[in-house]
Amino acid sequence: MSDTPPVITGTVYVVGDNIDTDQIIPAQYLNLVPTIPEEYKKLGSYALIGLPEACPPFVEEGQMESAFPIVIAGRNFGCGSSREHAPIALGAAGVKAVVAESYARIFFRNAVATGELYPMESEIRLADVFQTGDAATLDIGAGTLTAGDGTVYSTKPIGDVAPVVSAGGIFAYARETGMIGTDSQ
Repeated sequence: MSDTPPVITGTVYVVGDNIDTDQIIPAQYLNLVPTIPEEYKKLGSYALIGLPEACPPFVEEGQMESAFPIVIAGRNFGCGSSREHAPIALGAAGVKAVVAESYARIFFRNAVATGELYPMESEIRLADVFQTGDAATLDIGAGTLTAGDGTVYSTKPIGDVAPVVSAGGIFAYARETGMIGTDSQ
């Protein structure tokens, strides 16, 4: 088990407030089964496909993964239905973290439980500071998001959630820490 939370570097994709699970992964794709590798990849290709057409594509047509490992959002990210497919689709698309002003509780829990991505909360509204395509470095352990120009922004501490996500979700974490037996026992 890794005790050191990751540092994620790449370009950001910026969305606004109240991005719901239908925008993250529309209902017509919920028949895809994340435990089947080919279908997991397909989920990634449909991540954020429900955003308005005016938004730049999150995953380019014909691709399975996004060029954006970090999503920056406003308030209430992941609201709506309680579908686990939402953080799974983002993770399958290559997203390592979402930095939002706030989350719908169920999305936050599903992100941690699945271990797909780090749900970080920003100290200030970053959706108005960054633009899609900007370079950034997110240091999960230090709780900082550094813009390409060197400006450092703070995130709220993720605390005990970090090792659960790092392990790959709640069941993997429980196995690693001895809370439940491993599959080989």
